Amino acid sequence: MSTITDLKYLKIVLETALLTAQEPLSVSQLKRLFTEDVKAALINDILEDIQGDWRGRGIELVKLASGWRFRARAEFTPYLNRLNPEKPPRYSRAVMETLAIIAYKQPVTRGDIEAIRGVSVSTNVMQTLLERGWIEVIGHKDVPGRPGLYATTRKFLDDLSFVSLNDLPPLAELGSLIVPDSQTQDDRPDAGADDIPLDDEADNLEPVAE
Repeated sequence: MSTITDLKYLKIVLETALLTAQEPLSVSQLKRLFTEDVKAALINDILEDIQGDWRGRGIELVKLASGWRFRARAEFTPYLNRLNPEKPPRYSRAVMETLAIIAYKQPVTRGDIEAIRGVSVSTNVMQTLLERGWIEVIGHKDVPGRPGLYATTRKFLDDLSFVSLNDLPPLAELGSLIVPDSQTQDDRPDAGADDIPLDDEADNLEPVAE
């Protein structure tokens, strides 16, 4: 019997690949699991079936910008964090403001960002976002100097558990991420060496969830 005609076995193969993958897998990547030509529509139907099988359990199958992946449900994160209590990175106000401008106004040049923020954007800020994989240069603006045009990446959406930019929250809600100016690094309960901002322009922000 051909594997493609055995839907139960095909489902097991897809589920196994997703459970063992380190990164989200797209439908085109999942098609490469089979020597036969498995249609994308069939794979999507099976993925939705697998998604239903795991509904209500501690792990869920979700569709992200770059593909499908299994992840722990948010309500179980506090328990899992006890196994790996490392602090997530913290980003300065400058980094997060720059990221927000790129996310909501893309594509933008560095000059566009500086015009909106009203201050120069340090190389460290842009390098931080580039190294994180959250932004990339997608082209160059047709003006003297041909400055790079920055946009967010699929990894940025994946890390926020979004499928597309349409899932971004209203811009006003981002204000809840910013630590009040009165709460300095020294008077935060968990202040320490790991909390030093990656840019010295302003206050730290709360950790960004992956």
